[in-house]
Amino acid sequence: MEKKAVLFKKGKGGRADCVLCSHRCSIREGDRGICRVRINRKGELFTTVYAEPVAASMDPIEKKPFYHFLPGSWAYSIATYGCNFKCGFCQNWHISQPDEEDATGGTLKQMMPSEIVNAAVGSGAKSIAYTYTEPTVFFEYAYDTAKIASESGLKNVFVTNGYMTGEALDMISPYLDAANIDLKFFDDASYGRICGARLGPVLDTIKNMKKAGIWVEVTTLVIPGENDRAGIMKQIAEFIASVSPDIPWHISRFFPHYRYSGRVPTPVSFMESAREAGERAGLMYVYMGNTGYRSATRCPSCGSEILVRTAYNTSLNRISGGKCSECGSGISGVWQ
Repeated sequence: MEKKAVLFKKGKGGRADCVLCSHRCSIREGDRGICRVRINRKGELFTTVYAEPVAASMDPIEKKPFYHFLPGSWAYSIATYGCNFKCGFCQNWHISQPDEEDATGGTLKQMMPSEIVNAAVGSGAKSIAYTYTEPTVFFEYAYDTAKIASESGLKNVFVTNGYMTGEALDMISPYLDAANIDLKFFDDASYGRICGARLGPVLDTIKNMKKAGIWVEVTTLVIPGENDRAGIMKQIAEFIASVSPDIPWHISRFFPHYRYSGRVPTPVSFMESAREAGERAGLMYVYMGNTGYRSATRCPSCGSEILVRTAYNTSLNRISGGKCSECGSGISGVWQ
């Protein structure tokens, strides 16, 4: 359903100037923004996907991935069509790129924000995750849901490309508990060529979310031929550490997909070298994803294994009251 958008201004000549994401589209009458789900109707902007999820399911919070946020809990995960990026390696391209000729999928039954919250509570979820596509582009739906969720005792988490404006972050931050932000590359050229975006706004979002008290984790998909160079991993790791060394960094292994189906999977040896780069940069928590390996969180003080995961299952939890049960040192994160 269509609903009048937030965060836009009436522009010249009947345009609607969107202030939601960092593209800041100036949209002509009858046209849509880059996200394809916001349309100008007589000088006013409308979202076309309000209360129209294309996905609504329960996921382990580790799948997002969040490793330091309510481990072992479940997140009720929702998405609508649309994205403000155009990544050729997107694993959810069929819902993030709905206008493309090879798109598939369909809208589920309409679900109002209160229905989403009721479904989450009834399913035993501890949080609602706005994920799969890009939550910024279904902001109105996410915002209204997040407000009700907070009142119901649920946490709210974004899995995002980080390309939102400061205005959008200011609006959602009172209701947003955590975010996993993709930091895909570390130069404007790659962001522009592959995503149709810029690096700067993503870096700003990471810094500003951390400053706002939102729990932040960062993910980098390592793509052979694009960002699989030691220098790039070093730059990314050093940036994250400069914001806060306790931000978990998820280095995710690439597998051929969508328009990158001709590539090879990321060598595990490079994944290991990237992890080492993160540790040398001073990051306390660096994880390799999509490797099928056992993943452990170690206490930075005593070195004890305090969280152990196999796939998305947490089998060991030696954190009590936010502290290592072995030595009593504080462990960064949001714990049950």
